[in-house]
Parts: sequence; C-alpha cells; structure tokens
Amino acid sequence: MTAPRAVGVRLPNAAVPESVREWVGATLGSPVVATAEQVGGMSPGCATRVTCADGTRAFVKAVSSGLNPDTPGLFRREVGVLTHLGEHELWARLLASYDNGEWVALLIEDVEGRHPDFTRPDEVEAVLAGTDRLSALLQERDVPASVDLVDVSHVLGKWAESLDGLVDAPAATPVPDWLRGDPDGWAEVLREHAARPMPHVVHWDIRVDNLLRRPSGEVVFVDWGVAARGPAWADPLLARLERVDESWFDGSLASSPTLREAGDDVVTAFLAGFGAHLAVRSVVAVDVNLPTLNDFRITESRRMLGAVARRTGR
Repeated sequence: MTAPRAVGVRLPNAAVPESVREWVGATLGSPVVATAEQVGGMSPGCATRVTCADGTRAFVKAVSSGLNPDTPGLFRREVGVLTHLGEHELWARLLASYDNGEWVALLIEDVEGRHPDFTRPDEVEAVLAGTDRLSALLQERDVPASVDLVDVSHVLGKWAESLDGLVDAPAATPVPDWLRGDPDGWAEVLREHAARPMPHVVHWDIRVDNLLRRPSGEVVFVDWGVAARGPAWADPLLARLERVDESWFDGSLASSPTLREAGDDVVTAFLAGFGAHLAVRSVVAVDVNLPTLNDFRITESRRMLGAVARRTGR
C-alpha cells in the first residue's frame, strides 16, 4: 500500500478542549462513544473519526493558534471553500464548523474508504480520472473573493525568485550544482505562466493522504485548506507527483488534456521551481510544532529535482 508522504505529529482528540468535544456531540445529536485517530497531513491538530452512541459517524479536525499560528487560517479557508462549493460526491461535505477565535474545528462527512494504492494501475487511473473530473467541475463553480484563496500566480512568482536566488544561496542549500544559475530559464517560464489569468478554483494539495477511495472505487478529495485560484493543469499535475521519481510520470502527462495543452516546459519549470523553493525553505524556515515538515521538504525537493534531471538528461 502507498503510505502518505506527509505525516505530522497530531494532537489526540482527548487533548482537545472539552468545550470543542462537547460541541461535536451536541452538533451530531448524540454523545461520542468511540474515536479513531488518523495520520497523514502536517497539521498539529487532531484528525479523528468519531462514532456516536446512536451510530452517527463523522470526521473531526481541530486546531488552535497556540499549536500553530497559521493552521487555523487554513481551517477557516476550508470552511469557506466547502460552504460555497456545496455538496458533491467528489468531496466530503462540511457538516458544521466551530470558531471561538482561538480554536477552529470542522465536522466533516466520514467517508468510508482508504487511501488509494499508487502501486496498482487501476487505482492510479481512478485518481487521474477523478482529478480530471474534479478540475472540470471546479471550472463551473465559484468561491467568492471574500474567501481568501491561495494565489497560484503569486506562488509561481515566489518559486521563480527561489530559482533566481540559487546562484547566491548558502552552500548548505540541498540543490545540485547544475541548478544554480537556472541554466534553462525556468524562472522566466514560471513568470510567464504567473501572468496568465487564473479565474478557477483548484484543490492545490492533491496527495495520497488527501485522497480516499470508497469501496465502490470512487475517489474523494479531502482537505481544502490550501485551495487556490490557479491554472486548469495544476491539479492533474499534482495528482501525478506521487510517482514523479519514475519514468511513468513523464509518460502519464499525455493522458491529461490540460497538461498536453500546457506543454512539457511548464511541467519541468514547475518541478524545478517547486523543488528549488522547498530546498531554500529547508534552510531558512522556522516551523512551529511541525517537527516532520523539514524532512518532508527535503525529500520532496530531492524527488522533484531528480525528475528535472531525468527529463533534461542531466
């Protein structure tokens, strides 16, 4: 089975304030009698499947600004996104939310299923088909400007700056020497795409730990905390990163209409920029209660830059 690439250290449900736990039972209309803690993702808050006395089930995620100053904002964004997207079988529906200014919690539909196995071709194809379907659907739905979505144009610009800065980056920055100086001009490719209109919502965080496969085979996309406005090719590309260190990745690009239209140059520039940015962050970032995040950055950067080397013959 494919294990989640992102695994943090989470607060157990029992350590969440009693007021939040009481809200869960009151909202569901029955006291919680069983919990099952979940792994995957980097949030330091709880991620718990709960079962109530009357058999009702739900998924609870809760975090405070004391645990991490940024994560409550991600939860609030997810509330806004799910509220405005409405219900659909492609994502778990929002049941209720709690926000007292310090603690933010979400009650979400408990999806019966497991993470997809990316070693099985049929499950990979289900993920890719589901992602194409999600991308098409999101182009038909909108989230108002009052919801603070991530701006992919800004992100691509930051990645371009990271590529530009590699020539003077500290020697400890874990990038290959051939990337310093951006020899193929990927920063400019990123800037050119950053300047294009990006009117549509994208999930922007498609990883195996944010995917569930129902027993019937359908894929469900969860965790919308970094939902963004971005290009139509973004989610199909992210869905393929699970196997970016394999030649399968290169061959799979042709199966996506939006990636075919975007072209190989933007895919390689995306990998170079994302990998460079993660490498730079690995030596300068200060993470609060996220003890596994930096190892994740380094590992993901290595995988992406390895793919750049493979795709360019270096």
